[in-house]
Amino acid sequence: MEGNVAAIAAGLAMVWAIGPGIGLCIGFSKAIEARGRNPDASGTIFVPYILGLALTEAIGIYCFVVALILIFAPPA
Repeated sequence: MEGNVAAIAAGLAMVWAIGPGIGLCIGFSKAIEARGRNPDASGTIFVPYILGLALTEAIGIYCFVVALILIFAPPA
């Protein structure tokens, strides 16, 4: 029974990884839109863009790590 609960919890953790994926898409599209509107500002847009995408990707990786922990080391 506990293994089933851990599998469901791991599945839910991966469902929460959809949010960062959507955030990455929105962030990428807005950065490309900003560069298209003002190509001279691409240098000032680039650093916050990369930082934001890296932090958003980290949330997805955390969801994946939690899912792996729940699958391979279920709580007692």
